[in-house]
Amino acid sequence: MSDKPQKTDAQKTDARDYSKTLYLPQTEFPMRAGLPQREPEILKYWNDIGLYDRLRREAEGRAKFVLHDGPPYANGNIHIGHALNKILKDVVTKSQQMLGFDSNYVPGWDCHGLPIEWKIEEENYRSKGKQKPDFRDSAAMVAFRRECRAYATHWINVQREEFKRLGIIGDWDHPYETMSYPAEAQIARELMKFAANGTLYRGSKPVMWSVVEKTALAEAEVEYEDYTSDMVWVKFPVTSPAHGALANASVVIWTTTPWTLPGNRAISFSPKIAYGLYKVTDAPADNWAKTGDLLILADALAAEVFKQARVTSYEKVRDIPGDTLDAVECAHPLRGFGGGYEFTVPLLAGEHVTDDTGTGFVHTAPSHGREDFDVWTANTRELDARGIPTAIPYTVDENGAYTAQAPGFTGKRVLNDKGEKGDANEAVIKALIEAGKLLARGRLKHQYPHSWRSKKPVIFRNTPQWFIAMDKPIVDAPGRPGAMDIAEDGHAKKGDTLRARALHAISVTQWVPPAGENRINGMIANRPDWVISRQRAWGVPIAVFVRENSDGSAEILQDEVVNQRITEAFMEEGADAWYMDGARERFLGSRASENWKKVDDICDVWFDSGSTHAFVLEDRQNFPQLGNIVRKIDGGNDTVMYLEGSDQHRGWFHSSLLESAGTRGRAPYDIVLTHGFTLDENGRKMSKSLGNTVEPQKVIKDSGADILRLWVCATDYADDQRIGPEILKNTIETYRKLRNSIRWMLGTLHHFKPSEKVAFAEMPELERLMLHELAGHTETIRKAYAAFDYKTVVASLAAFMNSELSAFYFDIRKDTLYCDPPSSVARKAALTTIDLLCDAILKWLAPILSFTTDEAWRMYRPNAEPSVHLTLFPEGLEQFRDDALAAKWETIRNVRRVVTGALELERAAKRIGSSLEASPVIYIADRQMLATLFDIDLAEVCITSNYEVREGEAPPNAFRLDAVPGVAVVVEKAVGTKCARSWKILPTIGEDPEYPDVSPRDAQALREWKALGVSA
Repeated sequence: MSDKPQKTDAQKTDARDYSKTLYLPQTEFPMRAGLPQREPEILKYWNDIGLYDRLRREAEGRAKFVLHDGPPYANGNIHIGHALNKILKDVVTKSQQMLGFDSNYVPGWDCHGLPIEWKIEEENYRSKGKQKPDFRDSAAMVAFRRECRAYATHWINVQREEFKRLGIIGDWDHPYETMSYPAEAQIARELMKFAANGTLYRGSKPVMWSVVEKTALAEAEVEYEDYTSDMVWVKFPVTSPAHGALANASVVIWTTTPWTLPGNRAISFSPKIAYGLYKVTDAPADNWAKTGDLLILADALAAEVFKQARVTSYEKVRDIPGDTLDAVECAHPLRGFGGGYEFTVPLLAGEHVTDDTGTGFVHTAPSHGREDFDVWTANTRELDARGIPTAIPYTVDENGAYTAQAPGFTGKRVLNDKGEKGDANEAVIKALIEAGKLLARGRLKHQYPHSWRSKKPVIFRNTPQWFIAMDKPIVDAPGRPGAMDIAEDGHAKKGDTLRARALHAISVTQWVPPAGENRINGMIANRPDWVISRQRAWGVPIAVFVRENSDGSAEILQDEVVNQRITEAFMEEGADAWYMDGARERFLGSRASENWKKVDDICDVWFDSGSTHAFVLEDRQNFPQLGNIVRKIDGGNDTVMYLEGSDQHRGWFHSSLLESAGTRGRAPYDIVLTHGFTLDENGRKMSKSLGNTVEPQKVIKDSGADILRLWVCATDYADDQRIGPEILKNTIETYRKLRNSIRWMLGTLHHFKPSEKVAFAEMPELERLMLHELAGHTETIRKAYAAFDYKTVVASLAAFMNSELSAFYFDIRKDTLYCDPPSSVARKAALTTIDLLCDAILKWLAPILSFTTDEAWRMYRPNAEPSVHLTLFPEGLEQFRDDALAAKWETIRNVRRVVTGALELERAAKRIGSSLEASPVIYIADRQMLATLFDIDLAEVCITSNYEVREGEAPPNAFRLDAVPGVAVVVEKAVGTKCARSWKILPTIGEDPEYPDVSPRDAQALREWKALGVSA
């Protein structure tokens, strides 16, 4: 039945107008959402009622569920990835609150680091032709840092409003910032804890270095991109007299970084690989590989090497067992060039050597690779005994240029200041050719580390840096937070290392999706020591004092009084205090006369963000709204979740885990949820150059934030998502259907009186069936929200509202709701049921469609809670479960499907218009099915004026569905007169003399209407 029957001109003339007597839906909830205009009004309303504070008061005393915000970087407008991330966080927070937790959200920002520093240099200096400040000058350093702080503050304010516009509820008036004075003080304290437990050290190791940015980088700060490298096969002549059989032979190595060869100090091999001595028997005259050359190669790779070297014929002279190669020594291929390569090159066993690619030997430059460094340092004692110098050279400086420790190449650049390939490779290759040691060369396109900020390739170079050790035993004082497996003498028990702690913490954390555990586990298991120093200006300094040792190491000052002076100053003045004139004397006090040097490197920004748990989750003075969090791991009932993109397994999840494991002996989180990245509709990465970006600001302006929120929750966020005009069009259509169902319920409930509620046991079967369905969705929705499975929430509610309610229940019950008299139990039961449905649906959708449901809620419950977000998900609906009734109605609905199919054919053939013109004859072959239909009004269920059920087989022309055997339908025209009020065609029209143009049911409704004092 349509909401407003339209009468013909004749009907309007000859019959009374009963439209005003119908109980049609009435609501101010508009069909057109107007979200771009309406949502800001709702945001203002939330602010006016103090929604965030009310949520905190309502939840007082409940177990806490804290989503600790991974801080976005304060340097620009938000993009679609930010929107996805923040909306997911808000849905988590709101749904956990409605599940019965005190679910608090404190937003935060990452404020330090190179991108902001670069922006200040560009905008305030380079673009104006001004010289960059000399950071050796304290005043210049502090002034520059203040410029950085002002820049970050501006973007925090911009992003805050953009995030709030998404409908994110949180403590926006009291966010956390890594650059706040208390935060900077706590970051310094956290670093001091690593100094105290013996894992902070200064060392000389090869680190990833950005020539463009002039700083060391951690693994979390690089991404791997395609890069074309020069590759060379190089001969190292055997010199050891112990292997006379190898006289005149050469060990061959392969490398894609020829520029590292001046730093070569060894060759690595594997005792497990089968090697051989090979002789070149024929080669072109102009070839680098000459006839008669003797080359030592892995058997599995010899053929490929000779192919690259353009050797036309070769033979194997003899086998060389891998376990005999440790006695072999070679000459450097550049011996005689520049006068600095006269040393012996030993062969060292290395587990990293394979015979998958290359030659079976690995050129080892300890100043340019982690594995090279590890192999070299593991053998230094033996090498010293053999008289082989073990000092690791500094062959490349911070500008990517060769130093004097690369004789013959000083000044040549590996990369220039723009990150472009320099002249070092060609210079080394030329020298190898002149020395007769180049066997072959080529180019290789492969994945190579790039800085994820400058997008330029990095190099590995040996340089003094500050590290946190992964495998050094932790020495925590007994009773100190973080102490784990401490022996009675105060020393760490064997195995209590940062790596061991972190791996254990991973195993007791819930990972969503579960694959996240394996990913971060592999990263922690294999990662090197954490390089935490950066040679920049904007950040928290490594606030320790050191004394140089003769071996190049540094002793860290352990003085609680000095440390307290530092952190108190940071609390009052920020970390700028470290760089002010007289800082050394101020902090050292009476110890200023001692030989202690102030470290001016800043902390890796990942250490900053990795410490946020310490100055947010544990700081009751600055964040009292979080209360005293007692996590399950500490014997409490509270939960802490981290939620970010999957790249944060190597970023924030990673650094937070290491920081907390090192200082507290456990992870800072109980649950870690990850999402994928947002691509365009064709699955391509978004970029401004391709013109395929989707800006959240434009989506909000055109369609509203609730459309973005629905898109986020309808996707499988664990994987990469797609967005674009067509996808958003589908999202808008889904939203429209959901909104229309809500609007119809609100309009229908205009006529509902809570005092006339009908008890469940007294309801007709159809209402009890719908409440059974509602109860089933309760379990589905609650489980889905608890499991952070929002696509299931959207899919199940959309199906329920569109198929079960709009297309089935609401459609059937419109006649009863609009036309039955007020005294009708069926009508009251339907209104009672719709009230329960509307209450549950608005609450279930509230975390997702936050604006729409709150607007609807205030019209639905004007005298209840002032916001749907102050309510809990409905409980107690399980009492409506009735599986036997559902099974019965499965049969009834199958019969309805056959009737509906038959009516559609009749309508398509124009033999009927409305289904009310029909009186279907339903043939049932199965007696058990017939008994099921005994007390069911199929005219009501199928929305026809009448019906007839006959037992037995139907005539051949009857309509059937293969999926519903034993049921057939013949559609006949309804017999009788059309009711002027309900439009049903019935033989009973005219039986009531007072209202001769309507059915007896409608006549009774009109009398009750008239009794209410309204004339029909």
